[in-house]
Amino acid sequence: MKTINRFACACFLLVAIGAAMGTQVVGMTMNEPVSAGTGADAEAGTTVQLGTLEIGSGYAKAMLPGQRVGGGYLSIRNTGDTDDQLVGASSTNAGAVEIHEMSMQGQIMKMRKLDSGLAIPAGQTITLAPGGFHLMFLSPMSPFKAGDQLSVTLTFAKAGKVEVIMPVRAAGPAPRP
Repeated sequence: MKTINRFACACFLLVAIGAAMGTQVVGMTMNEPVSAGTGADAEAGTTVQLGTLEIGSGYAKAMLPGQRVGGGYLSIRNTGDTDDQLVGASSTNAGAVEIHEMSMQGQIMKMRKLDSGLAIPAGQTITLAPGGFHLMFLSPMSPFKAGDQLSVTLTFAKAGKVEVIMPVRAAGPAPRP
């Protein structure tokens, strides 16, 4: 029971910090398209194009002392006329990366893994941001520090795989838009 309570407290702390950070997305911009790939093509501060998907605005937050998981945020714009789905993610910076959703159910905040992935409907933009959909980095190789860059491979059901670089931003509130 103590383990469950500690986990719940850790989740609440993560959510509270995320809510305090706001939802402004910094890092990649949606107006600098580049081709999908690695190296210079996946450089932080760019938008990565994968077929009809544009992946941008990616970043992760620096981890607080004792924090065992990290969060990653980005936007995915589907400019095509066919739905796609983010079905997985991986990173050399973490033992595992999961797609999660955070939501309020009455007075209770709940976080859950999206086992079947995250739908990216045609013609729409899905934003992964604090307090909502996000990437959860489990068992990080070392705590994320401001100034670091994370290499993340996103896997889509139709478009395939693409590497993005997520800059790590300082922990704490993000400026409001």
